[in-house]
Amino acid sequence: MTVRVYLAGPDVFLPEPEAWAVCKQAICLAHGLTGVSPLDPLADEPSDWAALPLWRRIGLRNEAHIRSCQAIVANLTPFRGPSADVGTVYEVGFARALGLKVFGYATVAAPFLARTLAAVASVEREGAWWDSDGLLVESFGLFDNLMIPNGIEASGGELIVGEAADRWRDLEIFERCVRVARERLR
Repeated sequence: MTVRVYLAGPDVFLPEPEAWAVCKQAICLAHGLTGVSPLDPLADEPSDWAALPLWRRIGLRNEAHIRSCQAIVANLTPFRGPSADVGTVYEVGFARALGLKVFGYATVAAPFLARTLAAVASVEREGAWWDSDGLLVESFGLFDNLMIPNGIEASGGELIVGEAADRWRDLEIFERCVRVARERLR
């Protein structure tokens, strides 16, 4: 039996997300892992979920998929702003709380500070950066908010960051992450 890994990320918002999930699952399978997409049906979905609003069913299904896996591979490419998709970050935290190994990847290599400064009005004062609301901008030189790489490393996983020509459709960095996950999950 292969190790099951949940494929988290904003990929579900791409055109034809099911076809995209199949491509990612094929890469996982080629490396001895079973990729579980948020779009996959849930084998034993409780019948009472049918009465719930769609957004609630999606959330419960995603959490059930994560619980059925031994690890998570998360697309942390900045989404609609300087940081990773908040839903994906929730799933990373959920997996971490369950004690799963967490692996992340991003197809944009610019540090969080540079992306944030480009996205919001900022001013440098006393060696630190402050946004237009007067709030400190985190500047540890990390890829994203410190809690993301901290949680990934603490889980025994790894964050793979690189620059891709097409940040939403280039699978090279995803495949690098899957290879690292396979080695760590053996």
